[in-house]
Amino acid sequence: MRGMLVAVGALVLALGTAHAQEKAKPADLAIENGHTVKIEYTLKDDAGQVLDTNKGKEALSYTAGQRQIIPGLEKALNGLKAGQEKKVSIPPEEGYGTVNPKAQIEVPKEAVPPGVTVGARLTGRSQSGGPMVVRVKEIKEKTVVLDTNHPLAGQTLHFDVKILGVEPPKK
Repeated sequence: MRGMLVAVGALVLALGTAHAQEKAKPADLAIENGHTVKIEYTLKDDAGQVLDTNKGKEALSYTAGQRQIIPGLEKALNGLKAGQEKKVSIPPEEGYGTVNPKAQIEVPKEAVPPGVTVGARLTGRSQSGGPMVVRVKEIKEKTVVLDTNHPLAGQTLHFDVKILGVEPPKK
Protein backbone atom coordinates (compact mmCIF):
# COMPACT_ATOMS: atom_id res chain seq x y z
CA MET A 1 0.00 0.00 0.00
CA ARG A 2 2.81 2.43 0.91
CA GLY A 3 4.45 1.77 -2.46
CA MET A 4 1.18 2.58 -4.19
CA LEU A 5 0.91 5.91 -2.31
CA VAL A 6 4.46 6.82 -3.30
CA ALA A 7 3.64 6.01 -6.93
CA VAL A 8 0.44 8.07 -6.78
CA GLY A 9 2.36 10.93 -5.14
CA ALA A 10 4.98 10.81 -7.90
CA LEU A 11 2.23 10.82 -10.53
CA VAL A 12 0.56 13.86 -8.91
CA LEU A 13 3.94 15.63 -8.76
CA ALA A 14 4.63 14.82 -12.42
CA LEU A 15 1.18 16.05 -13.48
CA GLY A 16 1.62 19.23 -11.45
CA THR A 17 4.99 19.91 -13.09
CA ALA A 18 3.55 19.27 -16.56
CA HIS A 19 0.64 21.60 -15.76
CA ALA A 20 3.03 24.35 -14.60
CA GLN A 21 5.09 23.97 -17.78
CA GLU A 22 1.92 24.07 -19.88
CA LYS A 23 0.84 27.30 -18.16
CA ALA A 24 4.11 29.03 -19.07
CA LYS A 25 4.11 28.14 -22.76
CA PRO A 26 4.85 31.10 -25.09
CA ALA A 27 1.32 31.18 -26.55
CA ASP A 28 0.08 32.31 -23.14
CA LEU A 29 2.62 35.09 -22.65
CA ALA A 30 1.39 38.65 -22.67
CA ILE A 31 3.69 41.21 -24.27
CA GLU A 32 5.94 42.92 -21.74
CA ASN A 33 9.40 44.46 -21.71
CA GLY A 34 12.10 42.11 -22.94
CA HIS A 35 9.78 39.80 -24.88
CA THR A 36 10.40 39.16 -28.55
CA VAL A 37 7.20 39.93 -30.45
CA LYS A 38 6.25 39.03 -34.02
CA ILE A 39 3.44 40.95 -35.68
CA GLU A 40 1.57 41.24 -38.93
CA TYR A 41 0.38 44.77 -39.64
CA THR A 42 -1.26 47.10 -42.11
CA LEU A 43 -0.67 50.85 -41.77
CA LYS A 44 -3.20 53.30 -43.22
CA ASP A 45 -3.54 57.08 -43.31
CA ASP A 46 -6.64 59.08 -42.33
CA ALA A 47 -8.17 58.51 -45.77
CA GLY A 48 -7.80 54.73 -45.40
CA GLN A 49 -5.02 54.46 -47.98
CA VAL A 50 -2.57 51.64 -47.21
CA LEU A 51 0.87 53.13 -46.56
CA ASP A 52 2.63 49.90 -45.60
CA THR A 53 1.85 46.27 -44.83
CA ASN A 54 3.67 43.02 -44.23
CA LYS A 55 0.66 40.75 -44.83
CA GLY A 56 1.80 37.72 -46.79
CA LYS A 57 5.42 38.62 -46.04
CA GLU A 58 7.84 38.02 -43.19
CA ALA A 59 6.58 39.02 -39.75
CA LEU A 60 7.94 42.18 -38.15
CA SER A 61 9.93 41.18 -35.07
CA TYR A 62 10.81 43.56 -32.24
CA THR A 63 11.89 43.41 -28.61
CA ALA A 64 9.34 45.08 -26.35
CA GLY A 65 10.74 48.01 -24.39
CA GLN A 66 13.72 48.57 -26.69
CA ARG A 67 12.20 51.44 -28.73
CA GLN A 68 12.39 49.43 -31.95
CA ILE A 69 8.90 50.51 -33.08
CA ILE A 70 7.07 53.82 -32.63
CA PRO A 71 6.16 54.51 -28.99
CA GLY A 72 2.39 54.69 -29.42
CA LEU A 73 2.20 51.34 -31.18
CA GLU A 74 4.44 49.64 -28.64
CA LYS A 75 2.30 51.01 -25.79
CA ALA A 76 -0.93 49.87 -27.50
CA LEU A 77 0.36 46.31 -27.97
CA ASN A 78 1.65 45.76 -24.42
CA GLY A 79 -0.37 43.07 -22.65
CA LEU A 80 -1.62 41.38 -25.83
CA LYS A 81 -1.03 37.67 -26.48
CA ALA A 82 -0.31 35.61 -29.58
CA GLY A 83 -3.40 35.33 -31.79
CA GLN A 84 -4.93 38.60 -30.62
CA GLU A 85 -5.70 41.40 -33.06
CA LYS A 86 -6.04 45.11 -32.47
CA LYS A 87 -6.91 48.25 -34.44
CA VAL A 88 -5.15 51.29 -33.08
CA SER A 89 -4.78 54.95 -34.10
CA ILE A 90 -1.53 56.64 -33.13
CA PRO A 91 -1.42 60.46 -32.93
CA PRO A 92 1.65 62.21 -34.39
CA GLU A 93 3.12 62.86 -30.93
CA GLU A 94 3.32 59.09 -30.30
CA GLY A 95 4.35 58.24 -33.86
CA TYR A 96 6.84 60.16 -35.97
CA GLY A 97 6.24 63.49 -34.26
CA THR A 98 4.66 66.72 -35.36
CA VAL A 99 5.98 68.62 -38.36
CA ASN A 100 8.86 70.87 -37.34
CA PRO A 101 8.92 73.88 -39.71
CA LYS A 102 12.57 74.48 -38.77
CA ALA A 103 13.66 70.96 -39.80
CA GLN A 104 15.13 72.17 -43.07
CA ILE A 105 18.59 72.25 -44.52
CA GLU A 106 19.83 74.19 -47.49
CA VAL A 107 22.43 72.48 -49.66
CA PRO A 108 24.26 73.45 -52.85
CA LYS A 109 22.46 72.35 -56.03
CA GLU A 110 25.45 70.17 -56.87
CA ALA A 111 24.67 68.05 -53.76
CA VAL A 112 21.41 66.72 -55.26
CA PRO A 113 20.82 64.74 -58.46
CA PRO A 114 20.34 66.85 -61.61
CA GLY A 115 16.74 67.46 -62.65
CA VAL A 116 15.33 66.99 -59.14
CA THR A 117 11.89 68.58 -58.65
CA VAL A 118 9.98 70.04 -55.71
CA GLY A 119 8.29 67.26 -53.75
CA ALA A 120 10.84 64.62 -54.72
CA ARG A 121 12.06 62.33 -51.95
CA LEU A 122 15.78 61.76 -51.68
CA THR A 123 17.77 59.44 -49.46
CA GLY A 124 20.88 60.80 -47.83
CA ARG A 125 22.94 60.27 -44.71
CA SER A 126 22.25 61.81 -41.32
CA GLN A 127 25.02 63.34 -39.21
CA SER A 128 25.30 59.99 -37.41
CA GLY A 129 25.78 58.19 -40.74
CA GLY A 130 22.40 56.46 -40.90
CA PRO A 131 20.01 56.69 -43.86
CA MET A 132 17.70 59.70 -43.91
CA VAL A 133 14.81 60.44 -46.26
CA VAL A 134 14.31 64.10 -47.14
CA ARG A 135 11.79 65.93 -49.32
CA VAL A 136 12.75 68.67 -51.75
CA LYS A 137 10.87 71.70 -50.49
CA GLU A 138 12.25 74.49 -52.66
CA ILE A 139 14.73 74.94 -55.49
CA LYS A 140 16.62 78.23 -55.50
CA GLU A 141 19.15 79.57 -57.98
CA LYS A 142 22.21 77.99 -56.34
CA THR A 143 20.76 75.91 -53.50
CA VAL A 144 18.04 73.40 -52.71
CA VAL A 145 15.97 73.47 -49.50
CA LEU A 146 15.37 70.00 -48.05
CA ASP A 147 12.70 69.13 -45.48
CA THR A 148 14.17 66.64 -42.99
CA ASN A 149 10.93 65.79 -41.18
CA HIS A 150 10.04 62.10 -41.32
CA PRO A 151 7.66 61.49 -44.26
CA LEU A 152 4.94 60.44 -41.78
CA ALA A 153 5.49 63.32 -39.33
CA GLY A 154 2.28 65.13 -38.49
CA GLN A 155 0.07 62.21 -39.52
CA THR A 156 -2.24 60.07 -37.42
CA LEU A 157 -1.31 56.46 -38.16
CA HIS A 158 -3.94 53.73 -38.24
CA PHE A 159 -2.70 50.19 -37.64
CA ASP A 160 -4.42 46.82 -37.95
CA VAL A 161 -2.14 44.46 -36.03
CA LYS A 162 -2.17 40.72 -35.37
CA ILE A 163 0.17 39.28 -32.75
CA LEU A 164 1.79 36.23 -34.34
CA GLY A 165 4.08 35.29 -31.46
CA VAL A 166 5.43 36.32 -28.07
CA GLU A 167 8.60 34.76 -26.69
CA PRO A 168 10.29 35.33 -23.33
CA PRO A 169 13.75 36.90 -23.22
CA LYS A 170 16.60 34.57 -24.13
CA LYS A 171 18.77 33.72 -21.13
